[in-house]
Amino acid sequence: MSQKEIEESLNLLEKDWSIDPILRQFMMGKIIDVSDYLFKVKDVIFHIPYLISEKKYILWKCFWPDCHNCCDRQGRLPLTSDDLIIIGKGLKYQRTSDFIKNETITTTWQDMTPSGQITTLTTINLKRKTDETEQEDGTHVSCRFLDEKGGCSMHPDRPGVCYLYPFSTWLENEKGLARVHATYQFTGDCPGFYLSDDLQLMKQELKDYSKIIYDYTMSSSRTMRENFGSVSIG
Repeated sequence: MSQKEIEESLNLLEKDWSIDPILRQFMMGKIIDVSDYLFKVKDVIFHIPYLISEKKYILWKCFWPDCHNCCDRQGRLPLTSDDLIIIGKGLKYQRTSDFIKNETITTTWQDMTPSGQITTLTTINLKRKTDETEQEDGTHVSCRFLDEKGGCSMHPDRPGVCYLYPFSTWLENEKGLARVHATYQFTGDCPGFYLSDDLQLMKQELKDYSKIIYDYTMSSSRTMRENFGSVSIG
């Protein structure tokens, strides 16, 4: 996301939530004295930002059901091969191919990896609205499965990527072993970030998310091997 898009999201967020001025500066790229603190939980290595000058970690907790911005301002929803089967059945499709044809959109876009490399991805994405176009993929759209109370009408069979927010993940090969990494997405849409000098305050969240993150990342990798999408690094 561009800094302009993040600023617009933060301005919208501030209409309902208070944002720590230091966190706002950080999300806007105005604080660069930051270290990457690695914290391993089970099979996942979390990358937690540590603001050196403030001597604070950036931690997170979910405010649902008071907040459902991650669903109301949804970006693209890439599906794993598991999602294609589970969600397709939930929507009463007998054949996965019919579900893909009617309920998804395939798009290609570029992302930057943590190491600075440009990655080109092609994925099958769930339509966030029934008439979503390829041009709208990746933009802010309220998900069609979000109900009036802020709940997901597909839960617990919603896309695996929905369980991840506000984390993003990647997979690395370390001496022949799969190593899963996770870090935050700072989109400006989530009010759950806060500063603390005690990382242990987030211990339970990291423990809960470690399995979700590991399972999703491995499923996503398997999806690419099964030719339901592609990733190339240039």
